[in-house]
Amino acid sequence: MEEQNENQINIELSEEVAEGVYANLAIITHSSSEFVLDFIRVMPGVPKAKVKSRIVLTPEHAKRLLAALQDNIEKFEAINGRVKIQNDPTGFPMNFGGTMGQA
Repeated sequence: MEEQNENQINIELSEEVAEGVYANLAIITHSSSEFVLDFIRVMPGVPKAKVKSRIVLTPEHAKRLLAALQDNIEKFEAINGRVKIQNDPTGFPMNFGGTMGQA
């Protein structure tokens, strides 16, 4: 029983963090020693967006995150069907399909 407790990590999740942060855009940059994931919320008609959360990872942890995401996507698709990705040559739809705001 003691060995099992030594390998366990007690993780706390505050109410504020548990609410999560909505992001609809992620920008990933890297150096030789770290990956930086910036999560951003872009709103329709607003030409400026703020980074809502930044996560900094080692390359090893970034690769583990990639594997964990792939595993979870496969499990999700097995239950819910294939996730479809739109092939938009312009990238992220900055106007959300509506008209862009003008100054």
